[in-house]
Amino acid sequence: MIPAREKNWFGHPRGLSVLFLTEMWEMFSFFGMRALLVYYMTKHLDLDQQYASLIYGAYAAFVYFTPVFGGMVADRWLGKRNAVMIGGATMAAGHFMMASEPLFYPALATIALGNGLFLPSLASQIEGLYRDGDPRSKSAYNIYYVGVNLGAFLAPLICGTLGEAYGWHWGFAAAGIGMLLSLVIYLAGARYLPPEPERGAEARAARPPVDRAVIDRFALLLGVAAIVVVFRGAYEQVGNTIALWIDQDVDRELASGWAIPMTWFQSINSVVVFAFTPLLVARWARLAQRGVETPLLGRMAFGAAIVGGSYLMLAVLSAWCEAHGVRAHWGWLAAWFVLMTTGELYILPVGLALFGRMAPEGFRATSIATWFFAGFFGNLLAGALGTLWSRLGHAWFFALIAAVAGVSAALLYMLGRRLGDVESHGTAGAAMALAR
Repeated sequence: MIPAREKNWFGHPRGLSVLFLTEMWEMFSFFGMRALLVYYMTKHLDLDQQYASLIYGAYAAFVYFTPVFGGMVADRWLGKRNAVMIGGATMAAGHFMMASEPLFYPALATIALGNGLFLPSLASQIEGLYRDGDPRSKSAYNIYYVGVNLGAFLAPLICGTLGEAYGWHWGFAAAGIGMLLSLVIYLAGARYLPPEPERGAEARAARPPVDRAVIDRFALLLGVAAIVVVFRGAYEQVGNTIALWIDQDVDRELASGWAIPMTWFQSINSVVVFAFTPLLVARWARLAQRGVETPLLGRMAFGAAIVGGSYLMLAVLSAWCEAHGVRAHWGWLAAWFVLMTTGELYILPVGLALFGRMAPEGFRATSIATWFFAGFFGNLLAGALGTLWSRLGHAWFFALIAAVAGVSAALLYMLGRRLGDVESHGTAGAAMALAR
């Protein structure tokens, strides 16, 4: 154990702050580019909406596909630190390439490849910051997830504003600078991070045997990942068809002659995360004090149901607006973001915690990568569903997306009822990442 790990910032190991800030600026770059992507393709490159949605979905899918192999490479050969540094530098290069139109497709591929090394290798270092049984680990993933959303909050305001007001390439360049800041912070704080685990033959010899319990845990995680694919088909519409809806059907006028920029609404998601995370943590803590345990799979099912309800609200709103020939007031959009993000808090950080805590020793980056792999197929599904935006009426489209989220909620609930004992045994003796 390294002495630096004993030093604390805000009651947690300093390494968590390093990981928090590293991920914050990485997410700034990712969401900054994502906030501009659909608008850049449809308004600047003059791509057809259906084709742009497919490109968006394919890019977002490969962002979650490459971590599967990146996690394996980090666990077996490169190590987490080398993987983060190589991946981060590759992503920064991709973001700067976005400033050149001829490099548009190579830039997307470069960002996705770098992300494959960066994403699982960073998040999988959280567990190594705490001793076994350390109660502070209960809220570690919550804090990390706030870092993710702080970057996501700043990105549309800075990159989006630069892109809309001064030119798309300025917004992409700002995303590249954010990625460089992420690397600088990671390198400066490396001494506070957990030591690299052994790799190769020594690591394989130290791993616990793959017995029935380990197989059951992996089976549960694969089942959850498969259902999350369905959920992401609905959730990932945020940067795709929701962005188009904001442009086409939302009255964004705030004062005479001034309308709220389209990309700013993407920041509402992060504001809700900041405001609601402490409330949810406090609620789960009170339940735990009364001896009421809330299974993670149950929370995830509840979150998916809330997201489904939010899209159902948009379906009703769109039907009313179409019937009366008016555009939706931006306040309804803000309300949708609040409801949808509440559901997100019950499923996405909880799922990340489940995969991080249940991973057998020596497979942590690979396990985290499996969680993100669900995003690959989920974004492909989201892109395919997005092509229906121009074919269906908007009310029917949102009703379809609500049904997709509802199916994922039902499947998560049934999986929890059937395999909940595997979850409880797999996390016995350890905190569940989100404070109870």
